[in-house]
Amino acid sequence: MPAKLILSMDGSVIKEYPLTKERTTIGRKPHNDITIDNLAVSSEHAAVITILNDSFFEDLNSTNGSMVNGAPTQKHFLQNNDVIEIGKYKLKYLNDQPTQTSAADFEKTMVLRAPIKPSAASVVPVAESGAKFESTTQYNATAPKPASAVAPAAAPTPVAVIQILNGPNLGKELELSKNLTTLGKPGVQVAVLARRPHGYFITHVEGGSFPLVNGSSIGEQPHQLNDHDVIELAGIKMEFYLKN
Repeated sequence: MPAKLILSMDGSVIKEYPLTKERTTIGRKPHNDITIDNLAVSSEHAAVITILNDSFFEDLNSTNGSMVNGAPTQKHFLQNNDVIEIGKYKLKYLNDQPTQTSAADFEKTMVLRAPIKPSAASVVPVAESGAKFESTTQYNATAPKPASAVAPAAAPTPVAVIQILNGPNLGKELELSKNLTTLGKPGVQVAVLARRPHGYFITHVEGGSFPLVNGSSIGEQPHQLNDHDVIELAGIKMEFYLKN
């Protein structure tokens, strides 16, 4: 059974939503996967990212904010019976499947530094540094579990690498050795790269525009990456390739 969210108000269940998509949006406008027609809810209020058996909640900079288990929350690794509160509405998260990771294992967002002055007005310039990536405290990370403890014994997915193609970090590389790697610039544009048994996928998490792969927007749904694809994210171009 896939994980699901149960929408309720004042103790009365309104509807159940199985989390069968990798990105489930919540908001007032009808294009959202979970529509809550209430003025206290922003047009695009929040999203739940589901990768394998794990789900992550993220408030999309909504006007009135969100709460999880009674505490104001921007990002949260969801666990069974967690309760998301949006206005007067509650979304209870139910998941009886064993998780692939934990809140501590979910990697910190690796901040990509744009090589030139961003053109979008929403982008806040960040001072350059010599570092390839800068870890933020978006998630509390520890060392990943050994691949043997996470992946099935069937043919494992080869390890992939992303190589920076522009800016002061030109030529630098990051090995995608973890099941989940979060890349981007929090508050501007963030994506998750997921390593699965049948390949790597990139999914939009945060930002007003979607990442590009080979010049085309990936949209809201997960996009499978092929060897030598070029990703554009938060002003950085990078090449994805598989190690031999």
